[in-house]
Amino acid sequence: MGRGEAMPTASLQDSFKISNSQGERKMLFASVSMRNEDPLNTMRTFFEGLIAGGTAGVVVETALYPIDTIKTRLQASYLHRILLNIAVSGNIAGVLPASAIFVGVYEPTKKALLKSFPDNLSAFAHLIAGAVGGAASSLVRVPTEVVKQRMQTGQFASAPNAVRLIVAKEGFKGLYAGYGSFLLRDLPFDAIQFCIYEQLRIGYKLAAKRDLNDPENALIGAFAGVFTGAVTTPLDVIKTRLMVQGSANQYKGIFDCVQTIVREEGPQALLKGIGPRVLWIGIGGSIFFGVLEKTKSVLAQRRLNIENPESSKQD
Repeated sequence: MGRGEAMPTASLQDSFKISNSQGERKMLFASVSMRNEDPLNTMRTFFEGLIAGGTAGVVVETALYPIDTIKTRLQASYLHRILLNIAVSGNIAGVLPASAIFVGVYEPTKKALLKSFPDNLSAFAHLIAGAVGGAASSLVRVPTEVVKQRMQTGQFASAPNAVRLIVAKEGFKGLYAGYGSFLLRDLPFDAIQFCIYEQLRIGYKLAAKRDLNDPENALIGAFAGVFTGAVTTPLDVIKTRLMVQGSANQYKGIFDCVQTIVREEGPQALLKGIGPRVLWIGIGGSIFFGVLEKTKSVLAQRRLNIENPESSKQD
């Protein structure tokens, strides 16, 4: 076709029809795929996520609770220094279901969104799935965090005692102190961390043209944790201050907390505890994602062995 020569109208119309029909087929295929999604497969993904998430959460919390305690003491510096009191078992009682719920909700949500989103928008699917998982697990994570941080700052000696006294003095809502600030910190944190982790794994797989091994998963998890932990430190400081204030009500809310901290301690106070936090979350990300992927791999292999017993015998 010569320069300046226009495409015939019929050809343009045919092109639009072809393009529209392809788009319609893609949308139809996506909707059919979603409708035909096996509920059993979704439930399997959910329960495997519960197991993998619970396992990873317990391992991380057990290993890194002391570092988290130091971080909390630094952020709640207005309290007098007291001896370190580590009550790992009580905290694990809350971490186990919280981590299980998070991954149990995250995995099927991620799969559903990835089927609906085009490949070039997979990051948004991971962001949304991370936020949804964080919101679901917050119902358990917030009371656990409140009790843990009150114990870390020496207000209570045991988890059962903490729950009983918090409810007696502050009501049931006392267990959800700082809930808004918790969501303000953890929803972005969960979304960003899991998005970075998933996207790095995708890029690594494409570059290496193979599946990742355990050390590689752990290294990517560490990087995702360090980056996310650093950028969300101010949100973590605000959350800590609101959760440990108890019935004193030193702060009236999130904005009042920020203003009071900046006015009385300076803007740098919003970065208190960043060293232990980055160290804790970096190591924690390495352990969590390493254990998570390993557990998912073991569960997937077990499922294959059950579904194809003959192939497992040959192996």
